[in-house]
Amino acid sequence: MRKAEKAEYIMTELQKLYPETPVPLDHYSAYTLLIAVLLSAQCTDLRVNQVTPALFQLADTAPKMAQQDVKAIENIIRPCGLSPAKSKNILALSQRLTNEFQGEVPEDWEVLESLPGVGHKTASVVMSQWFGHPAFPVDTHIHRLMYRWGLSNGKSVTQTERDAKKLFPEFKWNALHLQIIFYGREYSPARGAREEKDYITMHVAGKIKQLT
Repeated sequence: MRKAEKAEYIMTELQKLYPETPVPLDHYSAYTLLIAVLLSAQCTDLRVNQVTPALFQLADTAPKMAQQDVKAIENIIRPCGLSPAKSKNILALSQRLTNEFQGEVPEDWEVLESLPGVGHKTASVVMSQWFGHPAFPVDTHIHRLMYRWGLSNGKSVTQTERDAKKLFPEFKWNALHLQIIFYGREYSPARGAREEKDYITMHVAGKIKQLT
């Protein structure tokens, strides 16, 4: 099966499995989404969702957060890990948004990626899931599965993103990257995953047999 055929089949199967694609991080504004995604680095979405209610009670806008003590932020987000660095970045990016952008999260790739603690992936999530711009944020699930499915060489997340954007139509990117994440959590975990438990792998293998 050619990559294009496999990609089309995977999209079809994932759409059956996950017709709805809610963002797994709880949020209610561009700012709260930005902070939640920043916190999710090396942390589960479940843990982030347990921490953000207290954090957003403390401050849920950039101007409010910019006035907080970094230790107060760190104490709340400690369960997410990397709390010293994350708390400093949250305070610094909030101060910059307040001082330079009237407290609003700008709809601008370059500016977002320049904010403290915000890299390409975090900016991609905000631009796609809040502002609606086509993007394909690559997390560990997507990176692993694109390699497992033979759609990318697995050398880097940058290459995986590049390959995904070539294989999948742009209008599918925003939903599809979440569908792959949902699929990875449910059917194909990183540790101890067995091929016969991989829904897509089973079905793609079956289709290969039918085509040959």
